[in-house]
Amino acid sequence: MARQHARTLWYDRPKYVFMEFCVEDSTDVHVLIEDHRIVFSCKNADGVELYNEIEFYAKVNSKDSQDKRSARSITCFVRKWKEKVAWPRLTKEDIKPVWLSVDFDNWRDWEGDEEVELAQVEHYAELLKKVSTKRPPPGMDDLDAPEYGCIRWQDRRGVDWWGS
Repeated sequence: MARQHARTLWYDRPKYVFMEFCVEDSTDVHVLIEDHRIVFSCKNADGVELYNEIEFYAKVNSKDSQDKRSARSITCFVRKWKEKVAWPRLTKEDIKPVWLSVDFDNWRDWEGDEEVELAQVEHYAELLKKVSTKRPPPGMDDLDAPEYGCIRWQDRRGVDWWGS
């Protein structure tokens, strides 16, 4: 039986690149992380050999990288050599193998996060200031209370809202 590639998800963070090799009930797992590449091999529950070799987009710190195995996958935490530099892709070559995908569940555009967070904090501070300088909130005595324990109210635009 020929070797196959393991489905691989990846995402980028300021200090690390994370890769998840999606193999359930893996055996004979071998992970070799070098400064410019990673080599992964294992067998799946059916005994099929899986093998991935990835040349990294940029140099990594192989000494400060590690992998963790679970019943569903093998996750690798690969430390970047240059921190806070975004990787536009995982591979050195500008091609995307069919077995490699971005992990959009964990992906976050972290570049410029500090300015965005500061702007959000300033926005919330401004909102709190407006709320505290205005009159107290209106009473809720006139709200309808349906039989099933929910209440209904309308906002300034006339939109109905339900809650408990």
